[in-house]
Amino acid sequence: MNKETKQQQVAELHDKLQRAKAVFLADFRGMNVEQATTLRNELRSAAVEYKVVKNTLLELASRDTDKESLSQHFAGPTAIALSYDDPVSAAKVLSKFAKTQPNTFKLKAGVLTGKAISVADIQSLADLPSREVLIAKLLGTINAPVANFVGVLAAVPGSFVRALNAIKVQKEGN
Repeated sequence: MNKETKQQQVAELHDKLQRAKAVFLADFRGMNVEQATTLRNELRSAAVEYKVVKNTLLELASRDTDKESLSQHFAGPTAIALSYDDPVSAAKVLSKFAKTQPNTFKLKAGVLTGKAISVADIQSLADLPSREVLIAKLLGTINAPVANFVGVLAAVPGSFVRALNAIKVQKEGN
């Protein structure tokens, strides 16, 4: 790889690091091709970009970005997962894969919206419900008072009708 190609890769990676909402680093030592392909396919379906990158190129690319705090983890084999939309789905896929392949795949660290996060934080992020579920819960919470108010309003005429019906039955019985 010549110097010009490396500069082009650093510029491209720098742009991707700036655009990413979340970045996760992993040590993939001992992974075979089948495992790597499985992980890439799962991450691709979650709209996450997964790359194996040289540490020196990654260190140069991360300068002057909010992902520069990851530089202390640029040692050994490093794979990088870039999430541009939903960091929770990326964390879910990576955490699940790390649990199923504990000897060959280990998460190192991550950055979420410019803030460095540990492996435990990544696991906590993975335990969160998905974005769609959180939005549905929020909408349900917003909708609950209105639905309860409508129920109360509907109960008043209903009980009035039942009272009238009881009076009618009572008068017909006499």
